[in-house]
Amino acid sequence: MSSEVLLVSFLFLAAFGTVLGGIPVAFALGGAGIWMAFVAQFFGLFDFSTFAAVPSRIFGTAMFNEVLTAVPLFILMGVIMERSRVAEDLLTNMGRVAKRLPAGLGISVTLVGALLAASTGIVGATVVAMGLLSLPTMLKQGYSPSLASGSICAAGTLGQIIPPSIVLVFLGDQLSGAYMEAQREIGNFSPDPVSVGDLFAGAMIPGIGLACLYMLYQFVIGLLRPQDCPPVKDDDDDIITAGQIMFALIPPITLIIAVLGSILAGIATPTEAAGVGATGALLLAGLRLSADQGRPVIRLLIGVSIVAAFTLPLLRSVADLRMTVEVVTTWNIICFVLALAASTVLALGIIASLLVLLRAKFLDQIVMNTMRVSTLAFAILIGATIFSLIFRSFGGDEVVTHAMEQIPGGTYGALIAVSLLVFVLGFFLDFIEIVFIIMPIVAPVILQSDINPVWFGVLIAMNLQTSFLTPPFGFALFYLRGVAPPEVKTIDIYRGVLPFIAIQIAAFILVFSFPALATWLPSVIYR
Repeated sequence: MSSEVLLVSFLFLAAFGTVLGGIPVAFALGGAGIWMAFVAQFFGLFDFSTFAAVPSRIFGTAMFNEVLTAVPLFILMGVIMERSRVAEDLLTNMGRVAKRLPAGLGISVTLVGALLAASTGIVGATVVAMGLLSLPTMLKQGYSPSLASGSICAAGTLGQIIPPSIVLVFLGDQLSGAYMEAQREIGNFSPDPVSVGDLFAGAMIPGIGLACLYMLYQFVIGLLRPQDCPPVKDDDDDIITAGQIMFALIPPITLIIAVLGSILAGIATPTEAAGVGATGALLLAGLRLSADQGRPVIRLLIGVSIVAAFTLPLLRSVADLRMTVEVVTTWNIICFVLALAASTVLALGIIASLLVLLRAKFLDQIVMNTMRVSTLAFAILIGATIFSLIFRSFGGDEVVTHAMEQIPGGTYGALIAVSLLVFVLGFFLDFIEIVFIIMPIVAPVILQSDINPVWFGVLIAMNLQTSFLTPPFGFALFYLRGVAPPEVKTIDIYRGVLPFIAIQIAAFILVFSFPALATWLPSVIYR
């Protein structure tokens, strides 16, 4: 066995051993790499001058990466939506709408999970919110604890595949560099770039289709085993009006249009759209909480500022608002004055929303939660950057390339092997660790063939979504276990997610067998 294979094997054993031993992943990855570098240097197999590249790698990957700037903004957007009880309104009202259908509450949970996925993208917040609000109601109405638990966990994971999704942002960043590197290796020096927007478009149909498969399964269970998910009994005091439905649906739909619409239409980059989404979530939270605080003037101001926010891109589309325009017409002047007024109103609305959140004592929680999650993600990124640098200096990329060539079935056999590896790692690791450990290693090898990078990215994203449900360490299971009532046992949660894992595997096989499910929409939008 060559020295490269030995070094790479010990490097992975050291990394995964420390992770399974309870060391935080960020320190386990970087620490394992540095420790193995010292061991290799002792035997004359490593040059310490390689560490000179670490600062530039970290700054280039984490500090000056415009794409990854979208991550804390998307996290901020999701935390604001969760803390402002927009999710609570949506769950309550949609549950009342679908209550008379077979498995109506379960279907409403999945529908709400899909809407929250497209407006927040944070699994933990969605699972906890639905676990606190829906699980007691479902149990009270006679739902099977396993079906109720499985429905909530599965719906919460939709935030990983339905854009805007943090995992798609990370995957897009990793795939972009890996695809360019792979194409250069085969002599293509001007390939079409792969962007986060491509992945967002590619994941739309699989994500929505997966949510539909969940609801279809729940509906069938409602017909075949009504005792496990009975319709809610009629209650005259629980009548919902069209106004209540619209008030619950408008906030997430508005964010979906603002964020995804601007990306898919090519108006904004994912980072710019994330900023729009965070601002929109702030305004919607201020609108929602100002009603609870009984401040109609503030609520009116925030409502007008939301209208002003939609007015600004409209004005930009009908007039040239640049200060340096050479020919100034009356129409330019009118539109410029209107844009200035709209910007002023929007700024006042943002300030008013911040004051409303501060008065509700939510602002400090939002800021702290956003910082905590963002810091965790970027700490793992830094540790993975060090790990990747040491891995490559050991000749790991050649080892992986040789191993992939030995797998039967060629490129597609290698793709199946990588998918199985990601699926197994999902039993033990979080999606961020998997993305930063596996993707820089295997993606350049896979993408040297005719594999569509968007299709490959969507397959990996679907695989990573499954990792949130797979026992024993699926994070969605832990989130629900933390808020579930005592009568719901851990074995009920594990049993409940198994059918949904089977559905996810079936959906993965469908997308694997029919790549157009992931590639058709990007080809239509960006052709």
